[in-house]
Amino acid sequence: MMQNNVIALGSRLRKCKNVITVGVFPNLSDYPQEISFLIKSASKIYYPTSLYGELFNTMGKNIFPSYSNYAYAQDKIKQTALFELLDIPHPRTKIFYGTKQKKKITDYFEFPFIAKIARGSAKGAGVFLIKNYDDLYIYLSKTHVAYIQEYLPINRDIRVLIIGEKIICSYWRIAQNNEFRTNVSLGGKISFDPIPQSVNELALYTAKKTNWNDVGIDICIYKDKAYVIEANMKYGHEGLKKLGIDYINLMDSLIKNGEI
Repeated sequence: MMQNNVIALGSRLRKCKNVITVGVFPNLSDYPQEISFLIKSASKIYYPTSLYGELFNTMGKNIFPSYSNYAYAQDKIKQTALFELLDIPHPRTKIFYGTKQKKKITDYFEFPFIAKIARGSAKGAGVFLIKNYDDLYIYLSKTHVAYIQEYLPINRDIRVLIIGEKIICSYWRIAQNNEFRTNVSLGGKISFDPIPQSVNELALYTAKKTNWNDVGIDICIYKDKAYVIEANMKYGHEGLKKLGIDYINLMDSLIKNGEI
């Protein structure tokens, strides 16, 4: 049975019928007294946001998603470092800081290669295919930190959506026309062709080792080897919709069953 007073701060569950979403105030004292009491007494807080997630994590209060979700959200540098520490297969990547280091990029990478805005970018907007020095110059003018990654000549990758400890769905994302990015927001097409079991296993392994429990993990296959590209904590629901899965009903069910 679902516990009483299921409390959420962030808006992700605001349409769930069995969840009280109280919003995010900058100060705990801004909440009405009865709401402040609910927050303090709740056995678990859902979507506490990065601000309160860190606070609740420090005091030992149970939260969903985990604090690791917030700590690594939209931070490709930290994700890459974690993949390397955990020996999770990941495209060869190197970070360059400052003018002197950036001049050495082409000592490590041959054209073409991938360059990304390392923090805060989403939906493929901060991903660039660098074909020559002109492309590199334009990219470097956009960022202080250069996140450079080997280019794997593929036209599809796999999004694996994990909520709690299980895979909710996984699907191919296929780039269209001359676009090298597979993001659905950029025209990428969703396909439910069979997913190799090894890919799903790698996604589950990655989620378990990193303690990410509400995440879309992107994986590509190149020369028969699977690589984790990145983790997306702010993922779209397009795959769920195409499968006929209602996100709100799904979350209500997972909470009621004690799975998250």
